[in-house]
Amino acid sequence: MSYIMVDVEADGPIPGDYSMISFGAVVVESDLKRTFYGQLRPISNKWLPEALAVSGHTRQDTLAFEEPCVVMQGFADWLAVENVGRLQFVSDNNGFDWQFINWYFHHFLGHNPFGFSSTNLGSLYKGLSKDMFKTFKHLRKTRHTHHPVDDARGNAEAFLAMKKEFQLVVRF
Repeated sequence: MSYIMVDVEADGPIPGDYSMISFGAVVVESDLKRTFYGQLRPISNKWLPEALAVSGHTRQDTLAFEEPCVVMQGFADWLAVENVGRLQFVSDNNGFDWQFINWYFHHFLGHNPFGFSSTNLGSLYKGLSKDMFKTFKHLRKTRHTHHPVDDARGNAEAFLAMKKEFQLVVRF
């Protein structure tokens, strides 16, 4: 099984009406060197300036990004080459990140290589620590910059720290 930490930046709250602007993915393993980064041209004329501002890109920047179908195919190809066995999607906010990745895969490729489920990193930590108010964010080493590869890497670092701290059985 391959655990893939994913982070998404978007110009609005939902896919279809708004656009995924960029995303990053990191294979969760000790060196965290296998990464994917995609920047996608908007699919809609709708966008929220405050949402887009989080990504650090302007609307003009995003209009020059790659076509979404090309980026999603590149991501699917990367997943097929870089990973072994079943893929497990993990993110800090899987309610947000998953909806965009899932929608874009189905819309542009007709299938999602991750299947139909995802894991929320924050919920995992709350369960392991047996405290519904605890956060894992102190376990990150990489600063949270809103560059999706940085953010996915920091979350992968936290996942690896959880594995060590709680002696999790995780099959990579």
